[in-house]
Order: sequence, then C-alpha cells, then structure tokens
Amino acid sequence: MTVRVERSFEIPVDRERVWEFIADPGKRASAISVVQNYTVHDDGSATWRIELPIPVVSQTIGVETEDEERRPPEYVRFVGRSKVMNVVGEHELTETDEGTKVTNTFVVDGSLPGVERFFKKNLDGELDNLEAALVEDVEVDA
Repeated sequence: MTVRVERSFEIPVDRERVWEFIADPGKRASAISVVQNYTVHDDGSATWRIELPIPVVSQTIGVETEDEERRPPEYVRFVGRSKVMNVVGEHELTETDEGTKVTNTFVVDGSLPGVERFFKKNLDGELDNLEAALVEDVEVDA
C-alpha cells in the first residue's frame, strides 16, 4: 500500500526566500519528526537517520535522499530510498499577490508491515511540521 498526501498553504514571503528553505536538503530533513539526524553530502544528497515507532523496526534506518529534479525557484522533487520504505517529496512554489503558495506532495511506499500505517496516520502532521519550520525560518531572517 502506498500513502500519498498533498497539501498547500500560502506564506506572505517572496518565492525566492521560500526557495532558500525548500531547496536546502538539511532544512527539509530537520522539519521531519522521525529524522533523528542527517548528513548533507557535498553533491547535495543527504542521508537521513530515521526512527519509526513500529514493532518490526528496532533501530534507526538510513534513508538515502537526492533531488531528482530542480527548477529554481519554483519546483524540487526528491526521492529517498531505504530497506523499509521509499519516499518521494515534491514542493512547488507559485507566486501569489500576497507572497507564495507552497504545494507539497509526499508519497511513501513501505516494504515492512506497519510503515504505511504509520505514515497514513502521521504524514499530514509531518506537513504541518514542514510549514511551521518554514514559517519559523523566514521569520528568524526577517
């Protein structure tokens, strides 16, 4: 089973400033609650170490992520691969009269029992975390 969540929100900040956050693999990783730590590599890829609160997973899991497509300052698509799941994240930035509309899509395909159930229950909250981290980031720099 694959879990897919899409959500949009608007933020009263110009698109280039939002892009600074969205295009940064470290900032994206730090917004996800199950990412315990991460390493951004010189080539722009990143390794996430995640902890999933499901019975069949008793250790942190490495997820190798990389951007598959970038169209600055409007779109980034990244993929993450691991033994327990694959994830695809897309962020599209559209200019509005008031700032920027951010459309986020995440698709998680689990390969162990409980992975999809966890993300079906929690993926919407992860998008809340991403929005909050973005708002905090642009307010700190304001």
